[in-house]
Amino acid sequence: MSKVFTKKNILLFVVIAAIYALLFTLDGMGFFNRQTRALLVPICINIILAVSLNLIVGFLGELTLGHAGFMSVGAYTGCMFTIYADLPMAVEFPLAMLIGGVVAAVFGVIIGIPALRLRGDYLAIVTLAFGEIIRSILNNLSLVGGSGGLNGIPKYSNYAIAYVVMIVTIVVIANLVKSRHGRAICSIRDNVIASESMGIPVVYYKLLAFVVAAFFAGVAGVLYGHNLGILKPSTFDFNKSIEILVMVVMGGMGSIPGSIIAAFLITVLPELLRGLADYRMLIYAVVLIVMMLLNNNARFNEFKTHIFAKKARRQGAGLTEGGE
Repeated sequence: MSKVFTKKNILLFVVIAAIYALLFTLDGMGFFNRQTRALLVPICINIILAVSLNLIVGFLGELTLGHAGFMSVGAYTGCMFTIYADLPMAVEFPLAMLIGGVVAAVFGVIIGIPALRLRGDYLAIVTLAFGEIIRSILNNLSLVGGSGGLNGIPKYSNYAIAYVVMIVTIVVIANLVKSRHGRAICSIRDNVIASESMGIPVVYYKLLAFVVAAFFAGVAGVLYGHNLGILKPSTFDFNKSIEILVMVVMGGMGSIPGSIIAAFLITVLPELLRGLADYRMLIYAVVLIVMMLLNNNARFNEFKTHIFAKKARRQGAGLTEGGE
């Protein structure tokens, strides 16, 4: 049996299909009201954004605040394509996502080559400035509607498409992290000097992580634009980048399942608290603080370390048996 069709992968595919079938069935039976149904696509979009940013912040160990900028570049490019292209939806929308992702990745190269020579706060400031420059340009560019926004975008996004793109994002980034390239990226996070001394091209792997993350941010932007039917530059300000960063930090840097859970909670929580009117954002902030404190709790971290250690021992035992 090939590496693709292992028992673990088959089980994973079954779980993914079962989750989708369950949600589809619940929706068909009327368990989801209009408000809940409207959250399904944004949840998938935020998971894509959080998992892709985690590649830079969690696995590469670099702080960036320009993810909303890449999202906006992909969103406007992909949506402009669907507005002016005259193709069937089945062809037009996948092309729009591909074009939006590629253009965002190109911007990732343009920004990444000079910026990734910086570290820490300097990199954060440069990427934050990039996002604000993009937003200012979009605000004053009449071709894309300026501050009034880009209108007339066909609403192609639905839960099925968003779910598939979300799964593809998770699978690609998870496999990248487990690959030789992923081990090199993680080694740069742990010790740059040691990585360089071992002959690892640090700038290349930093740029690789930056470009992959930018690509998926651009794809998420295309999904976002085709879900709302309108794009406004104010949506992609630095607050959006910080919101995505909060998802990554709250879920645990370097943890893809953590990013998925955090993105889900941060998307759903404000809507669940909507009935509390003026106290909604206060309770939301308190919940975030409590979750961050819990995530930083020594006993909680010790429990997570114990779980991950047991998983590693089981995998090691499986490799030993396979070798024998």
